[in-house]
Amino acid sequence: MPVEFISAINANRASDVDPSAGHGFDHEFAHEYAKVLDEGGFDYTLVPYSSSWIDANQFAQFVVNHTERLKPMLAHRPGVIFPTHAARAFATLDQIGRGRLAIHIIAGGQDAEQRREGDYLSKAERYARADEYIQILRRVWTETEPFDHDGAYYKFEGFRSEIRPYQDAIPVSVGGSSEEAYRVGGRQGDIFGLWGEPLAETKQQIDSVNAQADAAGRPHPRIWVSFRPIVAATDDLAWERAHELLGRIETGYADRAAKRHYPIAGTTVPQNVGSQRLLALAERGELHDRALWTAPAKATNAAGSSTALVGSPETVAAALLDYVDIGCELLSIRGFDPFDDAIGYAKHVLPLVRQELAHRKPATV
Repeated sequence: MPVEFISAINANRASDVDPSAGHGFDHEFAHEYAKVLDEGGFDYTLVPYSSSWIDANQFAQFVVNHTERLKPMLAHRPGVIFPTHAARAFATLDQIGRGRLAIHIIAGGQDAEQRREGDYLSKAERYARADEYIQILRRVWTETEPFDHDGAYYKFEGFRSEIRPYQDAIPVSVGGSSEEAYRVGGRQGDIFGLWGEPLAETKQQIDSVNAQADAAGRPHPRIWVSFRPIVAATDDLAWERAHELLGRIETGYADRAAKRHYPIAGTTVPQNVGSQRLLALAERGELHDRALWTAPAKATNAAGSSTALVGSPETVAAALLDYVDIGCELLSIRGFDPFDDAIGYAKHVLPLVRQELAHRKPATV
């Protein structure tokens, strides 16, 4: 499979460095952002999910309707809608996009966020439910006769869908850094998502996921690794920009904490293992491997993907290729200044990575 690039689309101009720059759904901005990603050579864009954001399913259809080749990586939280309904909705969107859809299953890392939408299961139960949910999705997409299901979390009788995915199936992604995530992702995922950690730790996580896939007799999932690159013409200029952005990030998160949108960094330990790992990594040091910078993770209390790759386009491209060398096939790069950074990545970083891969294996591009 070729190495592919993922970004993340925003519905308005708000960002980590300027959280007050926009709100709600800005049609013109979202359209222009989708166009930048589509024409810039990104293969996927993550369509994020939160209890307080715009509806991700409808935003994913907006992306499909306003692009030619870009594939939505649609974040979806089991427990919000029934899996038979979700399977039909996804298959319909995949038909509209002629096969341009992948689903990223979010089991849920924070109890408080889950409870905002009435989900009171424990973390372990949420992962078990996600496992059952994925199995139902695939049965709906493939069964030709009505079927029953009687599981731990879902029960129904005589279900059959007349709408199928555009191709044989829709790729399903799972992410996380806990043992439950490795188990469900290895046994059910076509793709597995990781946040950016040092190469050694990333390789250990890949091995854990692959061991679960081996135990289930399944192919290894494609590995998706996520970074927030900070790029400038030279390494020195990139580091100047990195420290300037860090100050703006700290100010933005302090403002959000004051409004209780996020916990103040250092005062609350996140429940999800991925964030805990990033904060522990930041305590070990700010700079790892070629260009991995952890200060933004500390500033944001590791609220999602928050480690950066800092340097010139050549340095960041080389760092991304280091992850390709250990088995990562999907490279997620999203900036702290998302729109302008996406333009810069498309112009300066993606071509360098693809040029090197073309020299190594002409069939990968």
